[in-house]
Amino acid sequence: MDKIIIRKAVLSDMETLLRFEQGVINAERPFDPTLKGDPNYYYDIGAMIAASHIELLVVETSNEIIGSGYARIDRSEPYLRHEQHAYFGFMYVDPAHRGKGVNKMIVDALEQWSLSQGITEMRLEVYVGNAAAISAYEKVGFVKHMTEMRKGLIKE
Repeated sequence: MDKIIIRKAVLSDMETLLRFEQGVINAERPFDPTLKGDPNYYYDIGAMIAASHIELLVVETSNEIIGSGYARIDRSEPYLRHEQHAYFGFMYVDPAHRGKGVNKMIVDALEQWSLSQGITEMRLEVYVGNAAAISAYEKVGFVKHMTEMRKGLIKE
């Protein structure tokens, strides 16, 4: 792989980031029967780029964006030891570049940004059936912590 650059996302990255967002949604759709049909969007990417409490990064090689991820500083529940934590999301690597350590590069960079903001706890959500994502996050140090459960009250 050519030289890798990790940088803050900018508005001119929007077309690629919108495509990545659909990649995330399509990857998660089999695990969540409650997701709306298309068109569907998870993020306000423009607002994320502008926000001071969010670090939205892209990974670039050969002038092509191949991955993304963000860390957002969130207020933690009052019963926890840490007042704030970094919530990770929008973790996406172009399929042609998976298995090359790109996800780890994103997580490492977001970890450093989180530490620079005085944050000592990182959290993310992943569907329990998404074994590939769980494995990728475990490889970079995340551990299973809690399972959120749901029950639909009408036939889906």
